[in-house]
Amino acid sequence: MAERQELRNVAIIAHVDHGKTTLVDAMLRQSGMLRPHDAIVERVLDSMDLEREKGITILAKQASFRFGERRLNLVDTPGHADFGGEVERALAMVDGAILLVDAAEGPRPQTRFVLRKAFEAGLPVVPVLNKIDRPDARPREVVNETLELFGDLDAPEHQLEIPFLYGSARLGFMALEEPDGPIAEAPSGTSLQPLIDALFEHLAAPRYTPGAPLQALVTNLDASPYLGRLAICRVVEGRLRRGQIAAWCRRDGTVERAKVAELLVAEGLERVSTEEALPGDIVAVAGIGEVTVGETIADSEQPVALPLLEIDEPSLSMTVGINTSPLSGRDGSKLTARLLKGRLEAEALGNVAIRVLATERADTFEVQGRGELALAVLVEQMRREGFELTVGKPEVLTKVLDGVLCEPVERLSVEVPEEHLGILTQVLAKRKARVEKIVHHDTGWIHIEHLVPARGLIGIRSEVLTQTRGTAQLHHAFERYEPWQGEIRTRNAGSLVADRSGATTPFALANLAERGTMFVGPGEDVYEGMVVGESSRPDDMDVNPTREKKLTNMRSSTADELVRLPPWRQLTLEQALEQADESECVEVTPAAVRLRKVVLDQSTRGRARKNAQLAR
Repeated sequence: MAERQELRNVAIIAHVDHGKTTLVDAMLRQSGMLRPHDAIVERVLDSMDLEREKGITILAKQASFRFGERRLNLVDTPGHADFGGEVERALAMVDGAILLVDAAEGPRPQTRFVLRKAFEAGLPVVPVLNKIDRPDARPREVVNETLELFGDLDAPEHQLEIPFLYGSARLGFMALEEPDGPIAEAPSGTSLQPLIDALFEHLAAPRYTPGAPLQALVTNLDASPYLGRLAICRVVEGRLRRGQIAAWCRRDGTVERAKVAELLVAEGLERVSTEEALPGDIVAVAGIGEVTVGETIADSEQPVALPLLEIDEPSLSMTVGINTSPLSGRDGSKLTARLLKGRLEAEALGNVAIRVLATERADTFEVQGRGELALAVLVEQMRREGFELTVGKPEVLTKVLDGVLCEPVERLSVEVPEEHLGILTQVLAKRKARVEKIVHHDTGWIHIEHLVPARGLIGIRSEVLTQTRGTAQLHHAFERYEPWQGEIRTRNAGSLVADRSGATTPFALANLAERGTMFVGPGEDVYEGMVVGESSRPDDMDVNPTREKKLTNMRSSTADELVRLPPWRQLTLEQALEQADESECVEVTPAAVRLRKVVLDQSTRGRARKNAQLAR
């Protein structure tokens, strides 16, 4: 087989704030693709506002750099479990990876999951100690910690032959030798060249068979407002040309003819049009409207499909509809079902992890996805675009197999320090998790694998991270369908529900604070059926949060205005989705997130409750 020695496709693995973006900045400048006076946005690969705010990578993105005759394609990788499907697809595009580690902090938990996937795929990894200029840098200890991590993750033997690099992305230099002492500025004559040389020396070049017919694997999807759906492909064999008539090998085994309307390749951080792509190139193909991940674009005369990439099965669904609360129309600008339908269809066009289905109501749609965070990210994006929505509680997707109701079961892998094993076991036991495997590491970490119903994973991330002080790393993947495993109760408290509309008062909230935890503060508008707090009892309670202090013959109603209220809990979108039960939904607007009952009228809910009790 022939090789393209001038090209390397590399994934980048790094914990938050370990210098990934600064390294990309330095590569842009030293490759000549960024002029000295050009400004670069902080965390340039995290192009979404949500990614910058949450400190996570949601979508795998690509950048390309030229160093003389050499070309480097760099692919960013998500590290969050709900976007784990992006990791496998990103690693399918590359031939190796860079592991970026802070020279003071050492390897952090967030890197373990992606690094494990890279080793399982047999990819070589070039380890880089960044921020060597920090006053508290401890390179020798961090090298040992990284080697211990390699041992924990069963790294292949050839991994130990790849040397560590030391440097500072901020100062723009890398070296193969550990510095003798503290560094305040880049040594004269240094650059990122040693890193580039190490990537081209230790990572494999793309290999191909000369004269073979075209084969390009679709590893991801994107969307353009001008070109529609874009298929992100890696060309495995042959040449892909703009305007070419190719064979589209679909997942169901059928083959259709399709025209490559446009061909885009990365240059720096931008996509530019190109005439053709060679083996090893990563390109975006426009013109195939229904193409999806795992399919093959092949030669029209000799169509041969590549092995399919598996797409994560959706495990949860939720309903998304227009805002129907009495406060609708106050904050947002996009309120109609037509706009909502168009936005969801556009999302499904470029996001392979999301499925959108119609419901019996024209203003409500069912959205399916991998986890509650993935669904919450979509809703959060829409509220920032001006939409007002009513979002239902996430529900598990069930099937009837051989006459038995079955639910999806996920394999949950958890990396946790030993001291948190007990509390982790308690949290997972109440969600009907079954332990499959426990591996003790000499470094004080434990790797545990569970089988847990998918509905037991709703809200689990925030609870586990709280109980383990943010150290646990979770990843889940669909395992199989099993018979329904009975009720899982993760919430034992009822709701405090407003029985009328109006503005909340400190006097009323001070009295209600004794009955539970409040979700609203003074002066907020509420309406009948809105959930204003969590009750200390298991049953719902209708309350009046707008009650004012009455005038008496002894003092005025405005006397003693200073009321000391306990702190109230302001729900985020993710917390509201976790908090909601079957009778509740979430009102989402650009300015507010409110928990409410599906049926707002108090008397109607009361009759339904009585009928349910009589039926039991």
